Amino acid sequence: MQFYYGDKMPLRILDEGEFWKLQEAEHTEVIQALVPNLEPQFVQALKAWEQALSRTQATFVQYIETVVRGGKELNQQFYTQVMQLVQFAAEQSKQFIKLLNQLGTESQALKQNATAVVVLNHIRRESEYFIGISNALLYQQ
Repeated sequence: MQFYYGDKMPLRILDEGEFWKLQEAEHTEVIQALVPNLEPQFVQALKAWEQALSRTQATFVQYIETVVRGGKELNQQFYTQVMQLVQFAAEQSKQFIKLLNQLGTESQALKQNATAVVVLNHIRRESEYFIGISNALLYQQ
């Protein structure tokens, strides 16, 4: 995690969100690369998810830029927007995990690739980690 927020401790979640959304977007590509014979409906779903996750990651970057340029005081409205983004991103990760679970149970191509199964489980755990740190921030409010 980067530490350029000083006393704005809760806003550090922006760094985490930006990092994990980038990771999740990249993970869609990793799955496709590991399973070149992946069923077309899953390829299509992963490509759509890559776009959605990249848009969320870009929003985190915009918010980070606002914090960096915002000086000492950030108003309550912006802080509320940050919390809403974190909540959205955590929910997005939950939905992404549903796709990962579906891949694990329904994709014959993936099931036949032992390495891909291990990687899929690792990707799921990483998304679960982001949900955990997001919830820790959201529920301490």
